[in-house]
Amino acid sequence: MRSLALIPPTMLAACSQAEADPRGVDRDETLLTVSATGQSESRPDEARFSLGVETIARSAETASRLNAEKMQEVMAALAEFEIPEDKMQTSNLSVGRIDYGPNRGRYRAYNILAVRMSDVDRAGDAVTATTNAGGNLVSGPQLTQSDPEAAMKAAYADAYNNARLRADAYAEAAGLQVSRILTIRDGGNGYRDGVYSMNDAMVKQAATAPPPPPLVRTQNVAPFQPGTNQSRVSVTVAFALKLATS
Repeated sequence: MRSLALIPPTMLAACSQAEADPRGVDRDETLLTVSATGQSESRPDEARFSLGVETIARSAETASRLNAEKMQEVMAALAEFEIPEDKMQTSNLSVGRIDYGPNRGRYRAYNILAVRMSDVDRAGDAVTATTNAGGNLVSGPQLTQSDPEAAMKAAYADAYNNARLRADAYAEAAGLQVSRILTIRDGGNGYRDGVYSMNDAMVKQAATAPPPPPLVRTQNVAPFQPGTNQSRVSVTVAFALKLATS
C-alpha cells in the first residue's frame, strides 16, 4: 500500500504566490523615478542685521566706558523703531589688549547686537540711524521670512506638479499611464535662514582692518527695496506605470 505525503496548506499557498518585487511594482507595472524642482516667491517679513560699536583707548576701563556710552546712543537711535526686546540679542561683548599694529598696547572694546525687525520697509532707516549715532560695525540687513516653511508651501506643490507632468510625458511616450504613486522623497530646499550676526571670524577681520573713515552724519536715506525672496525645493517621486487603457 502506497502512502501519500500531505503538504501543509500554508506551504501550498506560499508556492502559489509570486515573489514580491523589491521595487514595489506589480508584474504588469513599470517603475519610473522622476526628480523635479519647484520654486515660489514671497515678500520678506523680517529684516535681520547686526550693529555694534568698536572703541580703542589706552586702558581697558576707558575702552569699556567709551564703548558703553556710544552704545547707549546707538540704542537710543534704535528705540525710535519700537523693536521688541526679544528681537534684540547681544552677540559679542569683549575687551582685549591689542598686540600688533599702530594701536599696539592699547585696548579694544566690542559690543555687537543682533536685531530682527518685522517692519521691513524701515530696515534701511534703522541701519542709517544707528550708523549716524556712532555704530561703526554694521552688517546687513538680510531680508528673510519669519516662517520659512509657510513661505515654501507653494514651492513644494510646484515641485510635485512638475514631477507628475514629467511622469505623464514619459508614460505617454511609452504607451503607458501612471497607475499609482509609490514613494515621495523630499530633496531639501535652497532657502537659507538664521540669525544674522557677526561671528568671531568677522570680529577678528574687523580687528585687523584699518580704522574706518569718519562717519558722514546725514538724514538722507538711500532707497531701500525689500523685493521678494525665492524658495527652491526638490523632490523625487517613484511612479508605477501600466499599459494605457482606451
